[in-house]
Amino acid sequence: MKNFLVQLLITAAAVILAAKVLPGIAVDRFRTALLVALVLSALNFFVKPLIILLTLPVTIFTFGLFLFIINAAMIVIAGKLVPGFRVDSLGWGLLFSLVLSFITYVLELVIEPDYKKKNRDGTGL
Repeated sequence: MKNFLVQLLITAAAVILAAKVLPGIAVDRFRTALLVALVLSALNFFVKPLIILLTLPVTIFTFGLFLFIINAAMIVIAGKLVPGFRVDSLGWGLLFSLVLSFITYVLELVIEPDYKKKNRDGTGL
């Protein structure tokens, strides 16, 4: 559970940073970013597998590139569901997903090794 909370905080921080970089994305405050991270994780867990299954022929035909569009669509849906989070278009959603992935990766490199080092024995989880 702690690992999920750490991941949620990392994603929320990445949402704030990505929104500062991209003019087509807006986030009101950190609480909104936490809600965006939670909604994105729920969408990616429940909705995204179904959409991937339904669009499998298109995904195969495009050699998997259609998955980028699905990621952008998840972000646009999150923008519709979370008040205080605005995504101007599918293109900004696509760019946001790429920037969010990069920032999350960098933050995990910085934060996660310390977290894993403290809980290496497995008792801290």
